[in-house]
Formats: sequence, C-alpha cells, structure tokens
Amino acid sequence: MDTRQFYVNPIGVVHAGGESCSIEIIEQYRPALTGLDGFSHILVLWWGDRVDTDEHRSETVCRKPYTKGPETIGIFATRSPVRPNPIALSTVPVLGIDTAAGIITVPFIDADDRTPVLDIKPYIPATERVRDVGVPAWSAHWPQWYEDNWGFDWAAEFTFED
Repeated sequence: MDTRQFYVNPIGVVHAGGESCSIEIIEQYRPALTGLDGFSHILVLWWGDRVDTDEHRSETVCRKPYTKGPETIGIFATRSPVRPNPIALSTVPVLGIDTAAGIITVPFIDADDRTPVLDIKPYIPATERVRDVGVPAWSAHWPQWYEDNWGFDWAAEFTFED
C-alpha cells in the first residue's frame, strides 16, 4: 500500500452569497485563466474545509443521506465532501471571466463562501459526458441532464440533519 502524503495548494476561493457567486483566483495563478473563455462550463475541484476533521475523514459509511436511498451507504457512493479526503467537484456554468482581476462569475456553486478552490478544468463533452449511464433505482428519477436541475426539488431528496 502506498502511504505517501500529498501537499495541495489552493488556487483561489469561492465567493457565494447574495445574488451572485464567483471564484476568485490567486494572483500568481491568474495567467492560467488564459484560453478558458469560450468554455460554457467548468469543473471546479474544491476543498471541504468545514468538514475537514479526523472524525469526518475516517467516515466510510453514512446513514441514509438520500430520502429514497438505502439505510446505509458507502461514502464513495455519495457526493458528500465528508470523506477520507474532503475533495468535492462541481460543474458550473460560466457567466464571465475577468482574467486581469482573476474572477470567474458563475450563477451558483454548491460550495460555501470562502471555500478553497484546488483546481479548475474546462468541461469538455468528449471526456465528461457519457451516453449510456447506469444509476441505482433509488436515484433513477433524478434529472438526466444538468439543465433539468433548475426545476427539480433537490431538497426533498436529502435527509439533512440539523
């Protein structure tokens, strides 16, 4: 078993709240935005810093996170940032990019305000989109396309604990 340790540097931060969301890129990484304009969507890898605890990192199974899901489910079968490495992935539409200021404006992102951003990649249909996808029966009624999420009641799908 390989037990090497890895070091990750944030490349930016999420600004979420109010009526706008954006990703602010640290100045030294702003040149990396060159050529990103023209892509309608990006993949944002972010660090779940608010759940980065030894307890959460050791969680491998959780109790019924999905309303119609099984009573217990392995953490790798969820999109939760609570996992051995709290890395999360979001696909978001790009509304605009200000390369000089290092700001990518997005309509929303499922990360909290001030969440560290680890990396950004362009969404490329040839590598991200899959034609024949299989999902468990308990999630088969979820939208099949990103754009169909807008009218879907996602809050009814989760068993969030307060």
